[in-house]
Amino acid sequence: MRILITGATGLVGSEIVEQCQRKDIAVNYLTTSKSKISSKPEYKGYYWDPDKGEIDLDCLTGVSAIINLAGSSISKRWTSSNKKKIISSRVNSLRTLYTALEKVDTGKISSFVSASAIGRYPDSLSKFYTEEDTEVDDSFLGEVVALWENEIDRFNTFGFNVAKVRIGLVMSCKGGALPEMAKPIKNYVGAAFGSGEQWQSWVHISDLARMFLFVVEYGLDGVFNGVGPNPVTNNKLIKEIAKVLEKPVILPNIPRMAMRIILGKMSYLLFASQRVSCKKIEEEGFNFIYPNVCVALEAIYNSKECTKTSNIKALSKEYIP
Repeated sequence: MRILITGATGLVGSEIVEQCQRKDIAVNYLTTSKSKISSKPEYKGYYWDPDKGEIDLDCLTGVSAIINLAGSSISKRWTSSNKKKIISSRVNSLRTLYTALEKVDTGKISSFVSASAIGRYPDSLSKFYTEEDTEVDDSFLGEVVALWENEIDRFNTFGFNVAKVRIGLVMSCKGGALPEMAKPIKNYVGAAFGSGEQWQSWVHISDLARMFLFVVEYGLDGVFNGVGPNPVTNNKLIKEIAKVLEKPVILPNIPRMAMRIILGKMSYLLFASQRVSCKKIEEEGFNFIYPNVCVALEAIYNSKECTKTSNIKALSKEYIP
């Protein structure tokens, strides 16, 4: 099997590539940087520029599945220019892929799986969302996901299975939200946000990568929530991070207004509540290695990768002026 992956060098993409290598699955990947192109037999890079609609069609040679993870990070100030980049990076990537597929024989491709986000679901402290819920959150994030998924749905015109994985809070020490949440806790200034009662549907990065490959390998289609079985409140998550780091949480919760002043409209990400179900993917036979947040955090912070990452950052702070 050979899989084409967009966003292969990102946080989730890197984990999927590692798991592919362990399974002897060959990977083609697309990159906007020609310096990052590799020509190894089992890991081949190809250039593309989604903003210009440019793509090397050779990236589809021998490919039986496509995993799309392309998209600019939403964790930056939602200025007008950043909003445009967040949307265009997702939409243009998918449009460029779609145009490329129109130009080649897609007969050997059996699966197309794209990332999406649980930010589609409206902010709620009481609702328990499943893939059947169609209401879209009235925030910028809801707008992004709606536009994103509309582009993904266009791929149903081809003859292969099309699936969307709505990703929640990804747990990893290599990047994403967790290191940023852990940083103030390590410095004894950690605290929950707002009431702390907002739900956070999380997933260990290893389980998420396994989920993408599971969808590919079993030819699933439709929407699947990329979250673990046990969502937690922000209060609970902060306490569990502090526990595994062996640090106290002594400060009062941080008011919404304070974060709005610091982060602007992007602060919405810290206070939005989405309690999301993963029952659908479990019913397909997927099993989570890390079903509980305490188990996930302990595994992350006791891993060699996390220790190595922490040591590198410590050395950088010590020796770089």
